[in-house]
Order: sequence, then C-alpha cells, then structure tokens
Amino acid sequence: MMRKLGVLLVALLFFAPSTVLIGVATLLNPAATATCLPGSLLVGPIPDSLTATTRDGATVTLNRTQLNHAATIITTGSQTTGVGRPGVVIALMAALTESSLRMLANTGAYPESADYPNDGNGSDHDSLGLFQMRPQSGWGTVAELMDASYQARAFYGGPTGPNYPSPRGLLDIPGWQSLDPGEAAQAVEVSAYPDRYQNYQPVAEAIVTALTRPAGSGGGSGATPVVPETTRLVFPLPEGTWVRTSGFGWREDPMTGERAFHAGSDFAAADGTPILAVADGLVVHAEYTGNYGGLVIIEHTVNGERVASYYAHMWETGIHVTEGQTVTAGQHIGDVGSSGKSTGPHLHLEIHPGGQGHDPVDADAWLTDHAAEGVTAGDTTLTTCTAGGSA
Repeated sequence: MMRKLGVLLVALLFFAPSTVLIGVATLLNPAATATCLPGSLLVGPIPDSLTATTRDGATVTLNRTQLNHAATIITTGSQTTGVGRPGVVIALMAALTESSLRMLANTGAYPESADYPNDGNGSDHDSLGLFQMRPQSGWGTVAELMDASYQARAFYGGPTGPNYPSPRGLLDIPGWQSLDPGEAAQAVEVSAYPDRYQNYQPVAEAIVTALTRPAGSGGGSGATPVVPETTRLVFPLPEGTWVRTSGFGWREDPMTGERAFHAGSDFAAADGTPILAVADGLVVHAEYTGNYGGLVIIEHTVNGERVASYYAHMWETGIHVTEGQTVTAGQHIGDVGSSGKSTGPHLHLEIHPGGQGHDPVDADAWLTDHAAEGVTAGDTTLTTCTAGGSA
C-alpha cells in the first residue's frame, strides 16, 4: 500500500450534513440491514468499458479487465455477511485509488510475482495486487496476493477473512458503517495519503450501479432507470446555515396574497449555500423550470420504495448535476438561489413517495420520520434571509 504509516488512529465520527462526502450510516436506515446479507448484490453482464467522473471532476474510463476485477470485488462482498453495498463501495474506492483496479505485480520486490496473471508492474515498496497489500505486513503470500478473490476477501476481513484478526479488514474496524467511506478505506489501507480515497467514491458508485443493474432495466426509451438503494439520509442544507420559513400545506401565497397549497417545505439560507442530495439516487431532471426556477429532481429507493426529491429555486449557474447522473447522500448538487417564483434566497424542498409525478408529502416531517442527519440542526426563527414560496 502507498507508503504505509505505522500507526493509524481511527476516529468514530458522525458527520454533519455540511460534510459533502458520503458516510455509510447503516444504523440510520432499517433497509440497510437487508443490504448486508450475503447475495444481496448480483453482478450482471459486464460492459466492455465504463466512463465515470471523480469527485474532483476528472474523467475515468475503465476497460473490461478492470471491470472484471470490480465484479470480483462486488461478488466477494455479496458473499460476505455484513458487507453489503456500502462495504463494496468502500472496497472499490480503495482498489481504484491503490491500483486503478489493476492486478499489479512488483518485480522489484518479488520477481516471481510476474509469473502470475497480472495487468502490469507496480513499484510501491513491496505492495502487490488490486489493494496493494504487502506480504511483509502479513496480508498473505505472493501467490495469494496475486489472486483478486483472495485480496477482496482480505480487504473485507471479518471472522471468515483469510488473515483474521490481523491485519484488520473492513469488518474488523469498529463502527466502520459510521465512518466516511474514505476514512473507512484508509482504516484498512493505512496509507500516507488518506484523503485520496474520497475522490473515487462517485466512480465506485457508478461501477456498482452499472455492474449490478437488473436484467431488462437498461437501454431503450421505455426502460426504467436504475435507482440506487440508499443507506443514508441527510438534511439537504449544511448545519447552521438555514431556518425553517414556510411549511407544507395551505397558506397565504407570499406573492399573490391568495390562499394556496404549498407542496414543499421552505428553508431560508444565504445565496450560494450548498444544497445536498438527501439520499443516494439518480438525477432525472436538472434545468430551469418555470415557477420552480432552477430545479433538480432525484429519484431514490428508500426502504424498498421509490421516492423523488425536488430542490427548487437555484440559479441556472447554481445547478451542479446533470440528468442521468448518479449521486450520493450528502453530495453537493447545487446552490441556494432565488429564481422562479421566489421572494428571496431559500431552498424549496419536496418529497414525493412513489417517485416523480406522485403526490408530495410534508418533506420536513418525512426527513424527521426517517431520522435524516441534521434535520433538527436548523433554527425555526427567520433571520435576515427572506424565503418565498413556489406555486
């Protein structure tokens, strides 16, 4: 592994919604229990290539060989109790960072490693393979570490791991589900560059979505889009940046003065405040739309149910996602604005159980009922921000 440090202190932190990076908080969602059972992730046909974008905006194109390694990591995680989709994403983040999903030999340290099937030659100390594991650190022999399945099992660890209880795999990290995925990867990899893993989370998510897509769900204009099952829910504005200003239901329209039904919940915040995705999901709309102004709609799967979230009144330049993009809970998708039918900078949030086009419910109450992170971290008193409503 890249210039491994001798000691790592793992802090068990619960991140506020201002954290743009994802956490894997399975304790927040009862549906997460099901995703951690063996066999919950089934790999389908593997494409010849896959292009995705890293968190810092770089484009990554993976070939069929790399995706085959990813499939091994996913399948191994599916067969390991306690891993589930969150653990698979973390493992893919680690392998993308360490080797670009390549089985690397290391002839400088171990000439015999070239005798095993490989995708190239690495040179990081005595590290080998997808996760750049070191024989001298006790991860396994050269022959074992040149096997993708073995490395995946070693990374996941746990009582059934090949090197239990040390070196520690993911399942051996106390509270790994509550760590940021990048920190969880670092807890296993113990790298001198701990901040690099987060950059590959969007790529890892895209891989899981593409490789585990159910048969018949992709392709064709009438195909149903694949919507990720979320394991985390967050409030869509950073802690301490917002106030509740107008709730769901009948009210006096602030622009017309007439009685009208308000389909969302309004949260006043300064112009430009980051707007965060409430859950993992698929962007189905991202453009300027009449009274909503700049509008993003994301489809999610929550507890097995399709749910759509609407984020309104962004400026056109404040929309940071595109239709068809997969996003993760807490990801920065746009900025607070005051476009469309609005009397001041605020986020108009709607929640539609059943998906886009279905009737909305009280978004504030829905987030509270689903124990979203940060839902109680705002202020109920209006400050200098003025929030309006949407028709």
